Amino acid sequence: MSNTSTSRTRSVLPELHRLDDRVHRAVRGHFGDPASATVTATVTVSKTLSWCGEHAGGWIVLGLAGAAVDTERRGNWLRATGTVAAAHLASMAIKRVVRRPRPGGPGLEPLVSTAGRHSFPSSHATSSAAAALAFAPLLPVSALAPAAGAVCLSRLVVGVHYLSDVAGGAALGAGIAAAGRSWISKGCRSDG
Repeated sequence: MSNTSTSRTRSVLPELHRLDDRVHRAVRGHFGDPASATVTATVTVSKTLSWCGEHAGGWIVLGLAGAAVDTERRGNWLRATGTVAAAHLASMAIKRVVRRPRPGGPGLEPLVSTAGRHSFPSSHATSSAAAALAFAPLLPVSALAPAAGAVCLSRLVVGVHYLSDVAGGAALGAGIAAAGRSWISKGCRSDG
């Protein structure tokens, strides 16, 4: 990396962190009002989505259920599920290298517990984006995209990720699923 590239990176990272911090504080401030029924419902849904997305569990269950029910496309379901699992594992490996601490601080405590203490990339966002693309040949995108987006948003609402963690995870998951698209769709015929 050249000196110019290195100094640009050094000047961009603090600005990115400031933006992440502002977004984190704004989201946590908005969803920290327990007196609002809308806020309470959003937080409850976000906690549920966070639980379902832990270790890509909800997406893996979806894929295995699809494989059990849709016997004609069982191989496609299993390859898509394997892609989601691979994306999740990749995000976990990257977390161990980057080691970015999770957001927090006084009044900004997370609303859920986490499996680990590292933040970048969001594994929930990685597996959700991977699932949205990997399962697209098998399920309507109109159902997948909002569900994946909701899981990504839930990580901000419960206060365990910065916006860049979620964006980075979604990009990673989408990239892995896109790379595996022809393998996933091998022999797959669309019903729609």
